[in-house]
Amino acid sequence: MTTPVPRVLVPGSVSRNEVFQIKAIIQHEMETGLRTDSAGQVIPRKIINRFVCRYGGVEVFRADLHEAVSANPFLEFYLRATESGRLEFIWEEDGGAVYSLYHDMAVT
Repeated sequence: MTTPVPRVLVPGSVSRNEVFQIKAIIQHEMETGLRTDSAGQVIPRKIINRFVCRYGGVEVFRADLHEAVSANPFLEFYLRATESGRLEFIWEEDGGAVYSLYHDMAVT
């Protein structure tokens, strides 16, 4: 399995009270635990099971993911710009691995 690679797309600048779009994706195989390898051994489950977005330290979006989610899960959601601050994007994987990205956003 390759190392998961997270990416986000956030506007470069936003105005106060503007609703803006966020796109988040992580390159991840999302192994369900239901398949077997060429030797007949079950490939262990390893999926991204949670995604969280925090804005200024406050959780503003959360998604719990399950086996039925395809590889390379893509999420799109909208937020309202209230003040300048940090956007944190956190993906949690089975087994405890955590992948994250940060984006400091200036609101004008």
